[in-house]
Order: sequence, then C-alpha cells, then structure tokens
Amino acid sequence: MGRPEEEDDDVFLALIQSESRLYTGDGSVNIKGQPVLKSNTGNWKACPFILGNECCERLAYYGISTNLVSYLTKYLHEGNASAARHVTMWQGTCYLTPLLGAGMCTLTLSASIPSLKPVECVDVICPSATPSQYAFFFTGLYLIALGTGGIKPCVSSFGADQFDDTDPKERVSKGSFFNWFYFSINIGALVSGTLIVWIQDNRGWDLGFGIPAFFIGFAILSFFLGTPLYRFQKPGGSPITRMCQVLVASFRKRDLPVPIDGSLLYLDKAAVISSIGTENGNYSNPWMLCTVTQVEELKILIRMFPIWATGIVFAAVFAQMSTLFVEQGMMMDTSIGSFAIPPASLAIFDVFSVMIWVPVYDQIIVPVTRKFTGQERGFSELQRMGIGLFISIFPMVAAALVEIKRLDVAKSLDLVNQNVPVPMSVFWQVPQYFLLGAAEVFMVVGQLEFFYDQSPDAMRSLCSALSLLTTALGNYLSSLILTAVMCITGGVGKIGWIPDNLNEGHLDYFFWLLGGLSFLNMVVYVVCAKAYKSKSVS
Repeated sequence: MGRPEEEDDDVFLALIQSESRLYTGDGSVNIKGQPVLKSNTGNWKACPFILGNECCERLAYYGISTNLVSYLTKYLHEGNASAARHVTMWQGTCYLTPLLGAGMCTLTLSASIPSLKPVECVDVICPSATPSQYAFFFTGLYLIALGTGGIKPCVSSFGADQFDDTDPKERVSKGSFFNWFYFSINIGALVSGTLIVWIQDNRGWDLGFGIPAFFIGFAILSFFLGTPLYRFQKPGGSPITRMCQVLVASFRKRDLPVPIDGSLLYLDKAAVISSIGTENGNYSNPWMLCTVTQVEELKILIRMFPIWATGIVFAAVFAQMSTLFVEQGMMMDTSIGSFAIPPASLAIFDVFSVMIWVPVYDQIIVPVTRKFTGQERGFSELQRMGIGLFISIFPMVAAALVEIKRLDVAKSLDLVNQNVPVPMSVFWQVPQYFLLGAAEVFMVVGQLEFFYDQSPDAMRSLCSALSLLTTALGNYLSSLILTAVMCITGGVGKIGWIPDNLNEGHLDYFFWLLGGLSFLNMVVYVVCAKAYKSKSVS
C-alpha cells in the first residue's frame, strides 16, 4: 500500500516544530507550557547584551586571527606554506569561556616574557623558536580554540530564541536579528583589523595580545548583565543522546518489519513496540523504544546533511582572507606616504563590505524582493545561500588576477629571485576582500537562519554547531589542499606554487584552483537545494 509521504511529512514536521517551550525572564507561560510574550516584535531589549557579548568576543578572536600569519612568519620565522597551514588548522579547531580567557592570557605572556619569546633576527639570520617557546605559544592558541568552540554554537541560537516562531511579526524580527548579529561580529572585526593590527605591528605583540584578553573579560560581563531580560528555552536533554538512542534501537530491531497500518505510518523500527518489550513490560527504555519525535528529528538532520556539506568549500575560500591574502599583501607596496599599512588590515574592506550589505539587505533588498517572491524575508534561506556561493567564486578570480599582475611587475623589474615586495599598491586587493564580504552576508547569515529554522526545537544549538563545523572543516580542507599542492608542485629541485619567496611561485594557480572548486560546489549545491524538502513553519 502506498503512502502520501509529502502530505504526511508536512503534518509530522509541523508537530515537531510546535514542541512546547518554556521561557523565563520577560516571557510568562500558560498552563500548556506555551510562552505568552509581551511584545509583538520580540525580546529586542535583551539583544544588545547578546550582541555586545558577540562583538567583544569576536574583537578578541579576530585580534588574534587576523594578523596571526604575520606573527608566525616574522617572529616564529616559519615559511609561507607552514604558517598558512598552522593558521587554518587552528581556525578549524575554533569552531567554555574560562578556557578562552586562559588562552588569551597565555598568549599575552608568550609575547611578553623574554624567555618565552623567539630571538629576533640579526641581519638575515633568524633563529627558530625553541620547542618550549612553541609549546607555550600553541598551548595558549589552542585554549582559545577550545573556548571559542564552546561559545559560537550557542550564542546565535540563544539570541534567536528571544523571538517567538509562532508569531509572524517575530519571525521577521528573528531574520533581522541574524543580520544584525553578523553586523556586530564585523564591528569587532573592524576594530581588530585596524587598531589591534596596527598596535601589533607598531607597538608590540604583548600589548597587541593583551587588549583582546581585556575584551574577553568585557564580553563575559556584557553577557551576564542581561540575565534578568533573557528568555530561556526549556532544556530538552542531550540531542546527541537522543540520536544515538534512535540508532541503537533501530539496530536492535533491525529484523523487525515496519507496520503498514496508516495510523502507525511514521513508526519506524526504533519506535515500534517489539515482542521483547511486550514480554518484559519494559516500555520505558529509550535505548529499545524511542518516541516518534526522536525518529523524525534524526530524519530532519539527515535531510539537511547535503546542504550542510556544501558549506565546507565556502569556508575553505573564506580561510584565505587570514592566510594567503595576507601573504600576498606582504609582497606588495603597503605604504601611503610615510605610513605603512599592515597587510592584515586590508581585511577591513571585507568588514566594510559586510557593514554596507547588511543594512542594504535588511532595509532595501528584503522589502523589495518580498513583493515579488512572497517570502517573509525576501529570499528563502536556500536562495540566499545559493547567491552567496555564486558570489564566492569571484574573490578567488579577483585574487588570481591581482597575483598575475603582481608577478608580471616582479618579472619586469627583475625581482623574481629577490624575496622583496614589488612596487604595486596593496589596494589592488580591495576587490577580493569586498567581494568576499558580500558573499558572507548572503551565505553565512543565510546558513545561520537555515540551521536555526530547519532544525527541531530541541536541537537548535546542535544544528548551529553543525553550521560552524563547516567552518572548521573548511579550514582543514584548505590546509589539506595546501599540503597536497605543495607535495605535488614542490619537492626536491622544484619551487612549487607557494614558496617562501612568492615572486618565484604561482600563487595565482592556487587561487584559480579554489575558484574552480567554488564553481563545482555551487553546482552541487543547486542540485541539493532543489531536492531539499523544507520543514514547515507552524
């Protein structure tokens, strides 16, 4: 007997979406456990504390990550490829607040105490850092990574929980929250990419690492000051445990047939009452018998997986902003008169792009496109992400064209064999940063919305963590591609695409490679997005 899967799926997904939630703070609760909210526009008055926390925490994080490749090459005396790999591996791990603060303090000490700092270069002789200096520095760095990993999956979903999905006006406000959440991140990045980077390059890394440590303390304070205003979702237990229970129960009853009776339509093997349970009278063991909701939650996550996977290549492209974009800028003219611009500071054009596109998208694009698409937020999350993936091709194209021009200048001035910057303004890099910022506004914010809206209520923090996992895996993928490229193009007697002297290499080939991968990734995404069945919003 066939079954009307699409119609019944909508009914069941709606049931999952409407799971009871409990709020404290300024939201009261009715006798059914449903929130009775005091404002049609959501709990915006709690959001400044959440956004302030995120702004300060991101200022601290970007205060380390933006210029990290410069520290590794100039002060730990690493090569270009090695420094880029270390940065992407660390960024991958970043995605426990006490650990974050401890990591910031450890990093500051590693740049402050003479015995923990590498010996400075004498002429062209640059002694390597000692094993103990490396160990202390990377201990601080990876404590930051672990701390960041505890914050990032929770803060965006917690902010979105301040808005009620059952109210149409609040659903629109929630979409606006995600835009301004990402805007606050980039305020922190703006300060880091200008003031903090300049301090690191001109006033010392002890102060340059110390200021981010101070802002971590301020971020913690900002978050706790808003506690009386927050709405808290009722805990639903560990989502990992719930998924494991479904898998274990399904495996135990793998030989059991699924009922054909329409009233039992959605009871797959994990949710079917078996003869073992009937004989023992044991219906409460969740590792033998799961709820239908648990089964459907796992099905939702499985449906989301292909969309999730396509975010990995985007993250690999984005990782170049703090690695090879910076190394490319270090081989260009960074002066404006007598003032030298730190190459990492070019990342502010990515920030400027985001700060321009967020209000334009929120205040202009959404209202205009809403009239044509009928969508509350102008574009659907899938459409928004697709636009972002399309735009992400062009930063790599722009970077490759800039590198071709830079290598031509080096060749014409006979600088190929000299490890010195070429007389070509670093501002040639502006388009690649600006295009990357535009791609972020569409892809990253759309991804935040998608994983929050499409996930079951009890798994929103987990799904936010999954969206951030694409960032981690993208950084690892970037490191893997870089390693593979160096193994294939380098080696004994070969210079390779990314040598220590970029004037001898072909960094443009690497950018073309990532651009090609971005195009293929977009094609795969379009296929997956067309096949994806969205979760109904009650």
